[in-house]
Amino acid sequence: MTIPAAPGYAALGPVKTYVSSDWAERAFCADCGSALWYRITAPGKMHGQVQMAAGLFDNAGGTKLGLELYIDRKPKGYAFAGEHRQMTEADVMAAFRPAAEEGKS
Repeated sequence: MTIPAAPGYAALGPVKTYVSSDWAERAFCADCGSALWYRITAPGKMHGQVQMAAGLFDNAGGTKLGLELYIDRKPKGYAFAGEHRQMTEADVMAAFRPAAEEGKS
């Protein structure tokens, strides 16, 4: 679960990033390995969007689940309550691959 980052957020400490797909990078703490954020790097309307790891905040920052990705690949025991948008692997690929491919030309 992630929380959209507010503009102007800052991370203090030893942050490392790595390219996790053709369209995004992930950041983690270089000391303990905790996940920090996921950033869209591909060109397009979502470029620069950052999702922070919900575990960084007390009570997940008070936010509610709004989007569940890779719903078709979740473990059988996972079932989040409430109504929220869900995307399958195919939905995710369709949403992000075109932007990543656009940036390669």
